[in-house]
Amino acid sequence: MNAEPKTCSATTEADPVSETTTVPMWLITLALVLLFLGAWVFDLRGGWFEPKVYGPYTSVADAGRFQPPPPDGPDVKRGKVLFEQNCALCHGNDGMGKPNQAPPLAGSEWVLATGVNRLIRIPLVGLNGPIKVNGQDWNLQMAAMGAQYSDDQLSDLLSYIRSAWGNKASPVTPEQVKKVRDDLKGRSQAYTVDELMKLPE
Repeated sequence: MNAEPKTCSATTEADPVSETTTVPMWLITLALVLLFLGAWVFDLRGGWFEPKVYGPYTSVADAGRFQPPPPDGPDVKRGKVLFEQNCALCHGNDGMGKPNQAPPLAGSEWVLATGVNRLIRIPLVGLNGPIKVNGQDWNLQMAAMGAQYSDDQLSDLLSYIRSAWGNKASPVTPEQVKKVRDDLKGRSQAYTVDELMKLPE
């Protein structure tokens, strides 16, 4: 009886094969550069999907600056620019004032007065001493700013604060500013509230 032939099986281990592929570094770099450029262009030109913003404008504020002025009356858009450049530091962009700096203009009885005679005098020659605004006492000094503004500019600025932040009051005309400026010729001393209250609105 023949012995069963011995069988042997030899298994050879195959070289390991990676089942994943490596993304080339140049492709990752290119994707990051394109992502950065896209975000930059969107931030510069996208206008955050605001339909009013289109080339060559880049934002709502940018487009607003180049709009034509109103056919008549003060230009409140220019007044807003003047306010942000010269007044917002103390009164705040929101018109709510800042503690120990300046009282609020939003809802202020001084800003919303029917007449503008007293209001115009404050930026022209300044204000000194205690004043009550919206039921709160303030005791600060406001410097005179009349010399740096023309009648048109001060008209725009005051008309802006009388129409911003929920304020709804009539605009201030350049003629009204000129009349008060002429009346103040020779005066450099800041007003006090007591003096202002003796004047008609």
